[in-house]
Amino acid sequence: MGTILVLTKILCFLLTTMLIGSAMIQCSITYDKKAIVINGHRRILLSGSIHYPRSTPEMWEDLIKKAKDGGLDVIDTYVFWNGHEPSPGTYNFKGRYDLVRFIKTVQEVGLYVHLRIGPYVCAEWNFGGFPVWLKYVPGISFRSDNGPFKAAMQGFTQKIVQMMKDHRFFASQGGPIILSQIENEFGPELKALGPAGHSYVNWAAKMAVGLNTGVPWVMCKEDDAPDPIINACNGFYCDYFTPNKPYKPKMWTEAWSGWFTEFGGTIPKRPVEDLAFGVTRFIQKGGSYINYYMYHGGTNFGRTAGGPFITTSYDYDAPIDEYGLVQEPKYSHLKQLHQAIKQCESALVSSDPKVTKLGNYEDAHVFSAGKGSCVAFLSNYHMNAPAKVVFNNQHYTLPAWSTSILPDCRNVVFNTATVVAKTSHVQMVPSGSILYSVGRYDEDIATYGDRGTITALGLLEQINVTRDTSDYLWYITSVDMKASESFLRGGKWPTLTVDSAGHAVHVFVNGHFYGSAFGTRENRRFSFSAPVNLRGGANRIALLSVAVGLPNVGPHFETWATGIVGSVALHGLDGGNKDLSRQKWTYQVGLRGEAMNLISPTEASSADWIKGSLAKQNTQPLTWYKAFFDAPRGNEPVALDLRSMGKGQAWINGQSIGRYWMAFAKGNCGSCNYAGTYREAKCQSGCGEPTQRWYHVPRSWLKPRGNLLVLFEELGGDVSKVSVVKRSSVH
Repeated sequence: MGTILVLTKILCFLLTTMLIGSAMIQCSITYDKKAIVINGHRRILLSGSIHYPRSTPEMWEDLIKKAKDGGLDVIDTYVFWNGHEPSPGTYNFKGRYDLVRFIKTVQEVGLYVHLRIGPYVCAEWNFGGFPVWLKYVPGISFRSDNGPFKAAMQGFTQKIVQMMKDHRFFASQGGPIILSQIENEFGPELKALGPAGHSYVNWAAKMAVGLNTGVPWVMCKEDDAPDPIINACNGFYCDYFTPNKPYKPKMWTEAWSGWFTEFGGTIPKRPVEDLAFGVTRFIQKGGSYINYYMYHGGTNFGRTAGGPFITTSYDYDAPIDEYGLVQEPKYSHLKQLHQAIKQCESALVSSDPKVTKLGNYEDAHVFSAGKGSCVAFLSNYHMNAPAKVVFNNQHYTLPAWSTSILPDCRNVVFNTATVVAKTSHVQMVPSGSILYSVGRYDEDIATYGDRGTITALGLLEQINVTRDTSDYLWYITSVDMKASESFLRGGKWPTLTVDSAGHAVHVFVNGHFYGSAFGTRENRRFSFSAPVNLRGGANRIALLSVAVGLPNVGPHFETWATGIVGSVALHGLDGGNKDLSRQKWTYQVGLRGEAMNLISPTEASSADWIKGSLAKQNTQPLTWYKAFFDAPRGNEPVALDLRSMGKGQAWINGQSIGRYWMAFAKGNCGSCNYAGTYREAKCQSGCGEPTQRWYHVPRSWLKPRGNLLVLFEELGGDVSKVSVVKRSSVH
């Protein structure tokens, strides 16, 4: 990089907070066919996604510094509407949702920001980032040419933009934000909506541009993005991508560094050799902006995971892991790649490549900035065999599925498949911190329906009743059995069947637990079927329906049903089958423990907990546990080992660390070869083990002594084997 570019970066980053007269330093951000242009200079920009609510404010500075040390120029984040406006007109910009603090931290570290306002985010986030109350605005239809939706979307977008302007965060004001995104991955929706989708896209673009931010706007995965919006690519590879106009730069807004995990699934891993190869293929085809999704994935704290069935961990096999530790060799190998790319920046943004075939699977992309400068990318696309090639009268060996970078067209400074960084070995080690003062509180199944209930004929959709204030909704009804029924005289028990639209159900009859059933992310719908022991006279059927995150992607996912909305029936009675679906049902939102606020450090002490050895003996479903522990010594990241538990939720000092579930991973965990096209099912790990065993406990949530742990266990677990561990990384 030349002296002028270095000085430009210093001015735009280090002096933006200094007053010169009465005005701050301002940066001009434009674009042309080659790149984003900052103060008249084209730039190759390397970016990484770090989502502020998926870590804590105390972690942000360290994460961003590691991103900068890793060679990034830009931090990319979505804006999470449902976190910021949990009810209409009531806003939250505190704690993990302190967007201003996050952007200030990025600015102070000296990086740019790409603010992806959306406000639809997808992101495996609950309801795709939309607040659930939005679903109940009269006449609304999400992400379409619909008046109520457009009014709500515009209102939130304007609020975020105005907040950024008030803090002078746009680069046009001297701040770090050089790009903003409106909408998100609308291409698949556009195909389904047709002309109405085109009208909506045009409206969204016009609305965003009219906010006068002074920086370019982006639409990703939207080929129809109208001028002056830049359309961009998301995917495992984007070298095939071409902008929809010849005067727009080639941008890769999501280079997937790995993939998300779902309960019951394996852990996807993307080899860094392949990720680096994807980046070089994009660069050599004229790409100039790359954002790693994710660079740090973080944690889906609370009930923020979507899907449904997305795990609490959002590690994403990112260069910085869920806990904030660098993951090697991915972090250092990409850092070396970034250094090599930056050595070539001047030529890359100044010329189009001259492509020369070097063999059946090999080619050279050569760039020149004039005055004798020459940059070459030599690539071998064969998935198995290395290649020996001749370029500029010199011999080079190219490993399979790799690119070598030659900043001077002679010397190789980096090859995507040649990894020299040491591999980090992460261990969860005992922390020395033990649980004490264990207590147990049992949910009283027999009293459900006695408080705070509603009644209705027939089965109601779950979210319409809960408004997502809780994962849990009780469906309760009664059925009378005649004394003459054959099963009461030694015959075969009748079978109860329950059809659910998702996501889980726990079945109780006359206070006795008869089992559970679950859907999956691919097929939310499922059925429960089991013989049940009924008695003569009245029988009480109580079904606890459980949501495991609301959907975040799909055509009009706001209309998708959750809960028991199919059939509930008894089979095998003397008179045949008895349909219970249309009779009177009682509904109760949430658990008794939730109503009692057992997670609160102040309220938990007032409940009637079973203590001592008896607290650890119960392994029945629907049980609350509490215990105390002291913060582990040192500064290593902390986690809970919940291998001995079943399924439920966990809180530390009143703050939710998320849902847990010891669902065992099923998949194909064979060998993994970096070469060849990567897909999320290619390199799997964790088969036969719980998808997620350890759950991140942020250090900042702990106090030195007496930390309160509360668990709600749905299935039955052994709390005596729960432990506090530390995450240790050895290279």
